[in-house]
Amino acid sequence: MRSILYLLIAMVVMSLAFWAYRENYRTQDSLSEMEDVQREIAGLREQLVVLRAEWAYLNRPERLRELVQLNADKLNLGPITSDQFVDSAKINYPPPPVKYPPRRPENFVPPTEGAITDDDPTPSEQESQ
Repeated sequence: MRSILYLLIAMVVMSLAFWAYRENYRTQDSLSEMEDVQREIAGLREQLVVLRAEWAYLNRPERLRELVQLNADKLNLGPITSDQFVDSAKINYPPPPVKYPPRRPENFVPPTEGAITDDDPTPSEQESQ
């Protein structure tokens, strides 16, 4: 009887050791994946800093003035004047969303031909047939 008990204890210890071994490697894989993601985030942040610097460089007012002067005749560009602005009352804004659906008219008569009634089977009843 003792030998069976010793055998069971040895098997439990071995299975726990195997589980701990697997969990150790699973944890190491997760940590390495997390480091890869953090490295990727750091690289993307560096790219974002560079892109913002390039955007600021390309949008310098003196550069834009020079581009406007070079391409003014092609693009028909001119200075902004006050007659180009409109009163906000003249802008066609979309209508506000409908809060409640419209009601049926008083004289509404539902169609009778081809209409679904309570006597018709439901889709689940049709599948079982």
